[in-house]
Amino acid sequence: MEETAPAGTMASRNSNAFDQAKVPAAQRPRLVAFGSGFEPVFGLASRAAALLVVLVMAGIFATLCYQSFPAFKTFGLPFIFNSSWNPVTDKFGALPAVTGTLITSIVAVVCGAPLALGVAFYLNELCPFRLRSILTTTIELLAAIPSIIYGMWGLFVLVPIMSKIIQPAVINALGPLPLIGAFFQGPPFGIGMLTAGLILSIMILPFIASVSLQAFATVPVALREAAYGTGASVWEVCYRIILPYTKTGIIGAIMLGLGRALGETMAVTFVIGNAHRIQMSLFAPGTTISATLANEFTEAFGKMYLSSLLALGLILFAITFVVLVITRILLHSANRKIPV
Repeated sequence: MEETAPAGTMASRNSNAFDQAKVPAAQRPRLVAFGSGFEPVFGLASRAAALLVVLVMAGIFATLCYQSFPAFKTFGLPFIFNSSWNPVTDKFGALPAVTGTLITSIVAVVCGAPLALGVAFYLNELCPFRLRSILTTTIELLAAIPSIIYGMWGLFVLVPIMSKIIQPAVINALGPLPLIGAFFQGPPFGIGMLTAGLILSIMILPFIASVSLQAFATVPVALREAAYGTGASVWEVCYRIILPYTKTGIIGAIMLGLGRALGETMAVTFVIGNAHRIQMSLFAPGTTISATLANEFTEAFGKMYLSSLLALGLILFAITFVVLVITRILLHSANRKIPV
């Protein structure tokens, strides 16, 4: 049974509250929340952490600018558009490495993004519940594999398949064509920019798929069920409902994969061929900025050689920054067009 407080007790409480109401607010006792004394320290630590990130980025940028200044002072801006790379004569140009970086990254996104979106659509709409957790874990494990393992797998497994099966078939089918044939000609070495791009597409797949799957989960259930209730197929729901609603997340996922592809080093170094040449064919050996730095940084004797390598690093830093700016612009424009 519940006990009822005596009337005298209730009257005394009301009188105490009435008496406290007469006391000015500045003189009333204040209740101090637990841990409130740590609040200034927490705010200061948070600001210091944010400032530290900015200082680290500024320090990296300043170091690259200072160390690469001799190369840009000697060669000028034509350093970016020069294709020669000769450490013996101290003649350096960044164009082959920049071109290889862009080509392999574009191939990776073109091949990897549709596959990753297909995986995300399957897991979100078609996959049975029990199988979904297994496939999701498998995709996450792909992201945890070290890049050097991807490179070794590409060298010992993918390169023989490319040289014996895929490249000969593509050369025979697309090589004679008038316009695009130049991109698929040459001897089938197995190594080259196309092989490096395919390795990168496998590496960025789990990143794009995971972020896209999280974006698909934000679609309201009522919206999807309403589409199915009106007789829409799975394809129509994915194309007309989920894809427009999660446009921002998909753009962010693809750009995240592109950023990973631009800076990848070891996997590309194993299979790209490491040749400072510019050729039309995707089957030809090439190089990237990261692969050049990995191969030659320890052998860079001489001020100009080392400065040229660091100038490549500065160019890669600038390319990544431009990609980030483009991402912000695309996300901003996509946010303005999100369906309500």
